[in-house]
Amino acid sequence: MSEDISITTDAVVFHKSNSDIYVLLIRRKNQPFKDAWALPGGFLEPKETLKYACARELEEETGLRIKNWTQTGIYDDVKRDPRKRIISIAFASLLTERPIAKAADDAKEVSWEILPIKEDISLAFDHQQIIEDAILKLNIQNEISYT
Repeated sequence: MSEDISITTDAVVFHKSNSDIYVLLIRRKNQPFKDAWALPGGFLEPKETLKYACARELEEETGLRIKNWTQTGIYDDVKRDPRKRIISIAFASLLTERPIAKAADDAKEVSWEILPIKEDISLAFDHQQIIEDAILKLNIQNEISYT
């Protein structure tokens, strides 16, 4: 009995400006979670490393090229994606300058959202948890303004 399992990567891109931290989000163009906000990311190709796939997906969806990544978590809940069993490996990067991102490929729109993310923004999949884990892994939780 063989189950189809796929691997994806998610890019958590933070930008620090003065005392604020921002995270880059995309609005999804396709199902599942069409029109919902999410982290840039996508499926691993057969001959790619995880970091390369993360960087490629980020560039395809936002036009950004980032080389320095920190692996922040592995997400394997069997119900994290309604399509099928998908395991995601998340990578994060903290930028000191905010590059201009442009929506492309699977992204309908891009946005730099200040942390903490507003309550009226509901993220797709388990991306809220992925962001929270990346904040802890990069040790930037004390820099987020909760006013």
